[in-house]
Amino acid sequence: MFCLGTLINTGAVIAGGLLGITLKKGIPERCREVLMQACGVSTIFIGAGGVMSKMLTFTDGTLETQGTMLLIFSMIIGSLMGSLLDIEQRLEELGGFLKRKFHTENDSLFVEGFVTSTLVICIGAMAIVGSIEDGLTGNYSTLTAKAILDFVIVTIFASTLGKGVIFSALPLFLYQGAITCLAAIAGNFMSTELICQLSYVGSALIFCVGVNIAFGKKFAVGNMLPALLIPIVYSIATSL
Repeated sequence: MFCLGTLINTGAVIAGGLLGITLKKGIPERCREVLMQACGVSTIFIGAGGVMSKMLTFTDGTLETQGTMLLIFSMIIGSLMGSLLDIEQRLEELGGFLKRKFHTENDSLFVEGFVTSTLVICIGAMAIVGSIEDGLTGNYSTLTAKAILDFVIVTIFASTLGKGVIFSALPLFLYQGAITCLAAIAGNFMSTELICQLSYVGSALIFCVGVNIAFGKKFAVGNMLPALLIPIVYSIATSL
């Protein structure tokens, strides 16, 4: 079944959100704060691990890095583009629209829950690589593993940030579904190197999300999202 991985992942997010809301009243405030910090720290290490796994290499017994300049330019140019487009504000406006649409005006954490959860579950190596694998070969095992992780993360988020978290399933479905469709159409033109580059740039963004969760908002990660476009542009330019 086409896009089965994304469907499984989307279902897991909705289920985790519903479970988190159910558990919300039974979790003391002090426990919610600790859970958020733990989730933030875990996300930081997931992001850092994703970057290091792709950028660090052993050559003749020597530890070296690859893709450093591409990462720097991707983050700088992508952040500039995102800031000019004000993507972070657009995400918050979308959250506000959903908040009004579903009559949850009294939920002060709705927009924060929607934006935070969307950034965590949509950005990262597993979302990109898993969606590409699903589109190229129909292999949805990576997205199934991601669905399990997202279920746990979203459950924790929903128990602390409320209903807005559930609605992150919508951008997840559109984002991963679009990547899967593009991979199915243009997959033969996507090199292993490009997939690797997308993975470590995405993991760097995940690191920033983790910092925001653990320590309060430090990075406008939404404005950094165009960083994921730079490796694609670079790959096209070098192949001409």
